[in-house]
Amino acid sequence: MKSRVTDCEVVVAGGGPVGCWLAAELKTAGVDVVVLERLAEPDVHSKALTVLPRTLELFAMRGIAERWLETGVPVPSSHFALMNTRLDFSTLETHYPYVLFFPQAQTTALLEERALELGVPLLREHTVIAASQDAGGVTVIAETPSGSATFRALYAVGCEGGSSPIRRCACIELVGSSSNLHFVLGDVVVDDPPDLPTVTMNVEAGAFFMVRLGENVFRMAPFDLATMHDARDEPPTLDELRGAVIRVAGSDYGMHTALWITRYGNAAFLADQYRERRLLLAGDSAHLFPPLGGQGLNLGLQDATNLAWKLAAVVNGSAPDELLDTYRAERGPLGADVVDDTLAQMALVANATREGRALRKRFESILGTHPSVNRELALRLSGLATAYGSETRDDHPLIGRRVPDLEVEGAAERSIFGLMTAARFVFLNLAGGEPFAEASDRLDVVPARLVNRPVGWETLQALLIRPDGHVGWATNELTRASAERGLRRWPVGQTRQVATT
Repeated sequence: MKSRVTDCEVVVAGGGPVGCWLAAELKTAGVDVVVLERLAEPDVHSKALTVLPRTLELFAMRGIAERWLETGVPVPSSHFALMNTRLDFSTLETHYPYVLFFPQAQTTALLEERALELGVPLLREHTVIAASQDAGGVTVIAETPSGSATFRALYAVGCEGGSSPIRRCACIELVGSSSNLHFVLGDVVVDDPPDLPTVTMNVEAGAFFMVRLGENVFRMAPFDLATMHDARDEPPTLDELRGAVIRVAGSDYGMHTALWITRYGNAAFLADQYRERRLLLAGDSAHLFPPLGGQGLNLGLQDATNLAWKLAAVVNGSAPDELLDTYRAERGPLGADVVDDTLAQMALVANATREGRALRKRFESILGTHPSVNRELALRLSGLATAYGSETRDDHPLIGRRVPDLEVEGAAERSIFGLMTAARFVFLNLAGGEPFAEASDRLDVVPARLVNRPVGWETLQALLIRPDGHVGWATNELTRASAERGLRRWPVGQTRQVATT
């Protein structure tokens, strides 16, 4: 059958949560984007079960966080390596000081809904098989039930997961280690459920995590030290899961029906680059690691938020192609940090030696007796500690840091996040008088006052907030010269002019 050719500005390969969120962000910024998804229907199974605080903040910036909060269950703590001493999220400085229990399948549905609301075409049963690039753009070929379809675009982004065809076609390597530890987890129906919504257990035989998904339906994840070195190729069975749960937890809780069972291990990989000219990666296409702490989904959504405004600026002609290099520079180290974090947790969970148990016992004692360590790990897991490096030593210390949702007066919206729904830069003038900036197609200039100033903001007179909610520039002395320097840092719009007095 003859191939069909479709022109757009960006092709997103993969219609999961990261692909849909990236497409929605691009569309919000005015980019003509198409999503290609190989599955005919959404995956009903949820690898991830939680949404972390920083991800909820990203949703709040676009005015859609309530879609998750309406039905999600907030949990004020999380685990590190399934320790009995949990990480305390309740004191974190955010409107969302908790982990939100919200299965990935539901997050995917909401993000697909968001993309479709904005007019993004999501083409199912479109399996990407090839991608090539030249000086003028990319050509992506997908197999469909109606034959081959060809898409011509300026850029293509792979959000298809570990087997990413976009990554393969870009000749980007995954660097890391394959699994030498092997585990099984499943969603099962039980007749003898515990009274608690979650169970975390650490015993001589291993560790165990169990969480309620519905009426008598639980996710069971045993770390069975007796079988963790046994690599198996055949599909996992209910009997296999039952045996592991009994060995670790001492009971199978009356499990009798498996809704979903899968294998996983301690494989950990990071792409050696996130971009090869016009082909880019986000989410699991760029990094893979053990599912400890629920970090994979959240890291991918934060990748997409960072990439979208930069890619939109390049596509719209507001920025040179080199801006895309900052995507890897900013997100790559965070991906590497999460890989190391999950490997460290795996080393504490899956260690059957006497030395390993001693290390685990000592680490758990530190978590319980040193609040600063507990808080540091909670901040890192939550995503709230994410910060991007400044350019020079003379830069304001806030540059690159996350902007909290502070209450403001004198603006159309009452909070900083309320000013960011359009995914544009925001020049927030806190000094009064002349802001030395004019609004543009990518920049909103907002005079306002902060109701309360957090530490580090006491003498702040102006700041430039990036579309991803990080400080692009800040000053304690707003002048024409400082505003010019700050606005030149980022692509705030072709029509922007610095005002004169």
